[in-house]
Amino acid sequence: MSETTETAWQVSAPEPGDYAVWRELYRGYCEFYRVACPDEKAELVWSWITDAAHEVSALLVRDEDGRPVGLAHYRPFSRPLHGTVGCFLDDLFVMPEVRGGGAVDVLLGRLREIAAERGWNTVRWITSEDNYRARGKYDQVATQVRFITYDMAPEAPAG
Repeated sequence: MSETTETAWQVSAPEPGDYAVWRELYRGYCEFYRVACPDEKAELVWSWITDAAHEVSALLVRDEDGRPVGLAHYRPFSRPLHGTVGCFLDDLFVMPEVRGGGAVDVLLGRLREIAAERGWNTVRWITSEDNYRARGKYDQVATQVRFITYDMAPEAPAG
């Protein structure tokens, strides 16, 4: 890959005609985390991010030819302890062949702007502990917090 400057990248919300390329980016994200990505799930997520009334929004980063090469899915989250609202970055993915060229910087920069525009006091995300390449970037642009994440199934355990 040739050296690419940040000014070559453009970030915007997905357009209706972006479904096919967004679907490939989303599939890449799911594969990275070894999570199934059936069409039904992708169609549901696409319906969320294209519905202005739904809490989940999306950004696509495009290369100099206008081709989407990365995505970010985000939403507001209430922070009762602080009496504020933050931005939660659920999903962030950039095609492997453009990593290191500034695309993720532009996506994260736009999220920072959106948070400021909406009065959100933080942009927060989680990543896998072994996602070392991404964590190297995250350590440059954000502060790792001391909280540990848990998931609890909604059904009660047997016995």
